[in-house]
Amino acid sequence: MINASKYTRQFYPVKNPTRKWVNKTYIEKAPTWCSVDLRDGNQSLIIPMSLEEKLDFFNLLVKIGFKEIEVGFPAASETEYTFLRTLIDKNMIPDDVTVQVLTQSREHIIRKTFDALKGCKRAIVHLYNSTSVAQREQVFKKSKEEILKIATDGAELFQRIAQETGTNYRYEYSPESFTGTEPEFALEVCNAVLDIWKPTPDRKVVINLPVTVELSSPHVYADQIEYMCDNLKYRDFIEVSLHPHNDRGCAVADSELGLLAGADRIEGTIFGNGERTGNVDIVTLALNMYSQGIEPGLDFTDMPSIAELYERVTRMQVYDRQPYAGKLVFAAFSGSHQDAIAKGMKWREEKGVDTWNVPYLPIDPSDVGRIYETDVIRINSQSGKGGIGYLLEHNFGYVLPAKMREEVGYLVKGVSDHAHKELSPDEVLEVFYSNFVNINDTIKLIDYHFVRTPEIHVTLKLETQGKTIEIKAKGNGRLDAVSNAIKSVTGMEFSDLTYEEHALTKGSSSRAVTYVSITLADGKKVWGAGVNDDIIASSISALFSAINRGLKK
Repeated sequence: MINASKYTRQFYPVKNPTRKWVNKTYIEKAPTWCSVDLRDGNQSLIIPMSLEEKLDFFNLLVKIGFKEIEVGFPAASETEYTFLRTLIDKNMIPDDVTVQVLTQSREHIIRKTFDALKGCKRAIVHLYNSTSVAQREQVFKKSKEEILKIATDGAELFQRIAQETGTNYRYEYSPESFTGTEPEFALEVCNAVLDIWKPTPDRKVVINLPVTVELSSPHVYADQIEYMCDNLKYRDFIEVSLHPHNDRGCAVADSELGLLAGADRIEGTIFGNGERTGNVDIVTLALNMYSQGIEPGLDFTDMPSIAELYERVTRMQVYDRQPYAGKLVFAAFSGSHQDAIAKGMKWREEKGVDTWNVPYLPIDPSDVGRIYETDVIRINSQSGKGGIGYLLEHNFGYVLPAKMREEVGYLVKGVSDHAHKELSPDEVLEVFYSNFVNINDTIKLIDYHFVRTPEIHVTLKLETQGKTIEIKAKGNGRLDAVSNAIKSVTGMEFSDLTYEEHALTKGSSSRAVTYVSITLADGKKVWGAGVNDDIIASSISALFSAINRGLKK
């Protein structure tokens, strides 16, 4: 790199941290979730959402189960103001949902914010001002005392306007750029605000401690949160909230360690949209908890539909590898991974277990609306026999013998490698059918007839080299008799005929499939398959498939 020495540590670690959070292993319950998609997420979009798009997104958030939704900065623009008024005037806010609005600590902005809330049943009014060293020195050019006064003046104005309007909304305070603020000063400001608002059990205050810019490793943030939780006044009557951004890529870790350190609430966005590198991704956080047996209280069972609406209204994309939500996050292309997943799924089925512990799959993909047959086992040149066999079985009902899976697998991989593309399930089936099933070309079976006396006698009508012939033979069984007939007409030598058969489990229950293998004179094993409504016909077709494939080899 060019010059790392120009960067210095801009955060202020807690002196002598107690670090009780270090001894906690698990998050024991889900926090209160607050979506800030419609404010923090929206303000970071290249093209902010229209009124109609924001209404669609609000309805989605309600459907997912958010009980607290920050709907905007109503004093910032006419669109923001109109959106809030539309929600209120059209009675679109469910009785169990609290909307949250943001305001700076400036009188005309606070008054317009309260004006926008007229008629709203439940609301959190969110006051903020920046407290960090960098903001104090470079932006506001104010002392600590002056920054403290901005916060307390805003808090007092909240009280005064609430008395004037007769409202009883809940309040939230954020020392913006908390992570760049000395912990002692952040605590002083928050406690001064709390002394004005005087929270009660029935009207708790939210103290939000944002990672406005991620400046440190997550454990430093956890120390800062624990320090605040241990020293804030009225602790039983406040909710300590986290609002992590993702500048260092650690927003999820910040949140999880912050919850271990005593926080009660998370502000974030679904899929992590937000300023710069984004906000904490609530989908990831919630499903991390879900994967550990914690009910998150949010419903992501139809993830594809959620992602579709999000992409439509934000014009952002859910990355293919985004945890839990991306199109490829459950996909296994590697042969060893596919084999392990297939065996794990079969083990669960055989054992009848209720808990989830399948290799390579941290949660059951079907819990978020993913389909095993199309989203988990994906076929390309890196795939293996286990995955290809799993796909043919679970998509189409073909339970290939273990040795046949190898031959089919190598052929499918070769097709994918040559085409330089992933193969769809239907394309895999086409490869299987065109190369293994009912192959009736070099020697073409036209008709057959069996007689038992007590040996099996067969009369075959065949077409070979452009000629139609009839040939008779006998054997210990039907396939043995047909084999002897083929050997006599072609001079082809093969042995060790084996076969397996089963009814197809997909589609028509009357259809049968037979798999036949023969060993050629040079020791190579060749497989063929036959599918027919009649089990005898399917076994003969399978034998002819193997023979015709052997003749080509």
